[in-house]
Amino acid sequence: MSLLRFSSIAANMIIRTMVTTAFVFLALALSAGTADAEPGLQADRLFWKGEFGQAAKAYRRILAKNPMDPTAALRLGQIAMLENRWNDAQKRLTVAARLVPANTLAQDNEPKRLLAELYYRELQFQKAAPLFREVGSDGMARKLESFAGAPPYQHESLAQPVRVPFVQTDPLPLIEVRVNGGKPLFFLIDTGAGEIIVDDALAKEVGISSLGSSTGRFAGDKRSTYEHGRLDSLTLGGLTVKNIPVWIQSTRRYAAVAPGKKVDGILGTVFLYEFLSTLDYEKGQLTLRPRNEHRRAKAFKNEIPIPFWLDKDHLMIAFGSVNSSPPMLMLVDTGLAGGGITVPASTLQAAGIKLSEESTSGIGAGGAVQVQPFEADKVSLGRIVRNNVDGIFGAFPSSLEDGEGFHIGGLISHQFFRPSSITFDFDRMELRIPREP
Repeated sequence: MSLLRFSSIAANMIIRTMVTTAFVFLALALSAGTADAEPGLQADRLFWKGEFGQAAKAYRRILAKNPMDPTAALRLGQIAMLENRWNDAQKRLTVAARLVPANTLAQDNEPKRLLAELYYRELQFQKAAPLFREVGSDGMARKLESFAGAPPYQHESLAQPVRVPFVQTDPLPLIEVRVNGGKPLFFLIDTGAGEIIVDDALAKEVGISSLGSSTGRFAGDKRSTYEHGRLDSLTLGGLTVKNIPVWIQSTRRYAAVAPGKKVDGILGTVFLYEFLSTLDYEKGQLTLRPRNEHRRAKAFKNEIPIPFWLDKDHLMIAFGSVNSSPPMLMLVDTGLAGGGITVPASTLQAAGIKLSEESTSGIGAGGAVQVQPFEADKVSLGRIVRNNVDGIFGAFPSSLEDGEGFHIGGLISHQFFRPSSITFDFDRMELRIPREP
């Protein structure tokens, strides 16, 4: 296989293991031996499996009997956030934050952390900043505070769709942009990234200052540090967007996926979230439309909708399967260069896949990652099925598999979407892929 770049997971996965996973509750219930724990166990199991609607009903029944149950309150807020129901999420998480024991360490205050991420997602930076500071994310707080009086992601109304041609489509889409009105530069597109990432050398060249640092976990569970910054403007396809929060991290290391060109940045999901965005691999372009254009249902009548959920600021998850495995939540991440899927060991076993003895290495934000290739006979995402999909084992972070309290069975990427296009509709919470002729 060609050199693989794992910056998708490499672009923004700050994974914190939640102490209230289904397994923890199971252990507590067994040790306590109480019948009262059974409804909680059932609800947690539904949540772990990704059956969020049924889990929500179970948690509501628990709260009806015990309005002070902290886990049920937290999970209902988290489910609302996954479904992008802002008002309900804000109400639920505010209640859950009040139920956190007084002796809980700040960095372990899960409801408060989710509230911070919720306000951030809705561009309420001045409400998000103090919450991020309270849970120990000072760099993030300082970045958001810098936007006082400067609303983020400002741009003119889109009278027509903005179409940005790909400079290349494989092994990852590359587009031309301008940073702060400067010379043309090349950015990769990768939905595994959260905020826009600006190369550290470019940041120095254009005067983007560091407002603090954070440490994240990336491909292969490698850890690395990145800086927080703020971009004055980004221009692409004739559209200029102002006041953009960014990460500062080396991206020129990914030159192998842009032969002959310098990779000065990565365009991630947080930017795409502001629009009705389509990665059109067949036509070789990124299309940006107003978010409210999703109401024009006729425009998408020939596309198959796939329901998805949004975790954190950019982790898109939807049900899929590998070979004959049962349905499981899969991460929708377009940035696995040259590949279609990466999975943990549990999915290899469920799918009956044997690894090749061959091994190679890829580059992620945390450094080199050793991987082994495989081929999946069949991979599905919703009703979309692809055959003979190239996969790699070793890039999927083990901490991501159960770290959010629900099980993620793998990551579906570039090769899977390459035959056509994919649209990200964050109002309807649907991915849309064209029907085959």
